[in-house]
Amino acid sequence: MAININHRRNLAQRKASQMRRQKRVRKHIFGYPERPRLVVTRSARHMFAQVIDDVAGRTLASASTMETELRGMSGDKTAKAEKVGELIGQRAKEAGIRQVVFDRAGNQYHGRVAAVADGARKAGLGL
Repeated sequence: MAININHRRNLAQRKASQMRRQKRVRKHIFGYPERPRLVVTRSARHMFAQVIDDVAGRTLASASTMETELRGMSGDKTAKAEKVGELIGQRAKEAGIRQVVFDRAGNQYHGRVAAVADGARKAGLGL
């Protein structure tokens, strides 16, 4: 099976572009203990969300579509992303967190990334 070299180059360029966007956003965003960072990571199939205290370097709460309760959920990916936002909002509130800084990790604030933020707001988390 022949692998197209241009395909690999395009993937590497795309990954480099995403890392460059991510660094640009992270220059301005930092998670403190009183207001940690809510990071949203997006793949082709799944959404991952973490609340991170950058001072201590600890993950305080996390949620993803890989969890068993969300894997069986029917609906489109945007609906699942909103459910991830609601879960991360609930888990953050249980950990005593009321306000977070939203980190879109170089992705556009649109579609599934925005759905996670809307779900977190619906759960009562201040962004």
